This record gives sequence, C-alpha cells and structure tokens, in this order.
Amino acid sequence: MYNSKITGLGYYVPDNVVKNDDLKEFMETSDEWIQERTGIKERRWIDPKSGDTTAVMGAKASRIAIERAGLTKDDIDFIVFATLSPDMYFPGGGVQIQEMLEMPTIGALDVRNQCSGFIYAMSVADQFIKTGMYKNILVIGAENHSGGLEKSTRGRNVSVIFGDGAGAAVLSRSEEAGKGILSSHLHSEGKHAKELALIGPSTKRWVPEIIEANDPDDVSYYPYMNGQFVFKHAIGRFSEAIVEGLEANKLQKEDIDMLIPHQANLRIAQFIQKKFQLSDDKVYNNIMKYGNTTAASVIIALTEAWEKGKIKDNDLVVLAAFGSGFTWGSVIIRW
Repeated sequence: MYNSKITGLGYYVPDNVVKNDDLKEFMETSDEWIQERTGIKERRWIDPKSGDTTAVMGAKASRIAIERAGLTKDDIDFIVFATLSPDMYFPGGGVQIQEMLEMPTIGALDVRNQCSGFIYAMSVADQFIKTGMYKNILVIGAENHSGGLEKSTRGRNVSVIFGDGAGAAVLSRSEEAGKGILSSHLHSEGKHAKELALIGPSTKRWVPEIIEANDPDDVSYYPYMNGQFVFKHAIGRFSEAIVEGLEANKLQKEDIDMLIPHQANLRIAQFIQKKFQLSDDKVYNNIMKYGNTTAASVIIALTEAWEKGKIKDNDLVVLAAFGSGFTWGSVIIRW
C-alpha cells in the first residue's frame, strides 16, 4: 500500500479587511466584546465587485498549491472540494475548479462537512492514494460566509465570527515508509445537528414558501449557533480526536511538533493547548486575522505555518476540527 504526502500548499483570502470596529456600521458591538468572546480582531469579507466567489478563491489557492508541488494541472488525477457555501445549490464547486483550471475530465467530489470539511476531504483523498487509484489529488477548502450572514444586532453572535477564504493542498503518492499521512479519524453525532445549522431554504421548505410567508421573524435562512452548547462539545471532541490519532500511531502528546486546530474560537484552541501541555510554538492560530473560515480554516492555517518555517521535515503535525453536524476528526501527519 502506498502513502500519501502533502507536496504543495496554497491559500487565498480576499483583500477586503473588516475590523471589529467596522461592524458597528451594521450592529451594536465593540472590538472588546468580540475579542473577549472569540479572540477575533478582523476577518476578510469578499468585496462584491472583486469577482471572488467560493470557487474562484478555491481556484486561486489551487494554482499556488499545484505550482509549489512542482506539478501542472494535467498532473492532477482527482479533486476533492470541501465547502458549506458553494456558488450554486448544485452542481458543487469541484466541477467549477475542473473548468476554471482547464483540467482534463478528471473526477470531482464535493464534501459537505462544514468545519470538519477539510479533515474529511483529506481522509477521502488519502484513501484514494493509499489504494493506488490516484497519484495526485487536489484537496480544497473554501468558504464565502459574508454573502449569507445576518449583518445586524440580531445576528451578531454568528456574523462577527465568520470570514471568507480558501486553501488547497496537493496530496501525492509516496513510497517513503513512515512519512505523510499516518492516519485519519472521523466521527459524527447527528442528534445535535440543529445546534449549529442553516435550516432553509431546503427542499423541505423552498424559496417560494419563505417569500409567501413574509415573516420578518423567520431567520431559518441565516446560520444559527447555540454557542455555549457548541463550545462545550467542541472542547471534548477536539481532545478525543487528537488522543485517538496519537494512540492509533503509538504516540504521546509530547511527540506533537505542531497542532493545527480548526479556527472556531481562540478560547477553544487555548483550552486544548493547555490540556495537552503544548508550548506556544507548537500550536498555530490565525483566527485573530481571518475569523472562522470553516472548511478553509485548517488548510489556511497549515499553509501559513508552513510558509513561516514552523513545520519542518519529520515533524509530527496534527490537524483537528469540530463543527456542524456535529462532525469532528483528526489527521496525523509525519511531515
């Protein structure tokens, strides 16, 4: 069986920086209030005039990752695209990437696992490579949250958190033993699905019904989050996923060289860091700059950490995420 190894990384975020104080234009809030609860200082929101979309950002990040892998678009055998905010209800963003990058008629798979999307996407790509089906797979996480947030005082508990951006990785076949992705671990608990969800429009209640109801209090088409409930579960599931990955590879917490957690809330990341007794140089956070970019957050953070030289050859890198579904998981990598 082959191993799969990350050979290229790239990310893209919109130029438009939205600081906490800028949000006062839409809602009652303050920089202090947001930082105290989330750790976020600013985020990137797409300028509608820029032409950026979820797929466009994914394509921009992908071009960087493919070039850094020393490959061309024609070397990519398959696409896995993770997002909760596709440009269209259907088809998904994967086929848009295939068209935008002018790739051959390779397969394209979309993953809808929200904050855990990139972890799930990496796991899927890893299996395709390990079984020998594909040699080079493009894995993307991209989100356009700003187009669907309730930018008002009523919606501030959610809208201050999320940002836009995309990241991409090229996963390639390797025969080097003990290097690359060592294992991935995926979980879900659907009984809590509505604690972090966007209920509609859906095929249960489509757009004409919502318009016809004309209910000003209907917020089903905006994201909803039971913040405290999600926070409590995230802390427990993050820890479980990390421990599971370490135990599967007969490793200890002391073996971790870099933890890249999903950028959901800085307080969650700090709690996990303290629990695993990791020093500041062994955990990478960038939620302060970008907010929560959901499926893009882990790959953007991983790329930034690598670009800054914080990840070196033979380092043990742990990726972990928790989010809507509930879904959670981890990926253990020997760099």
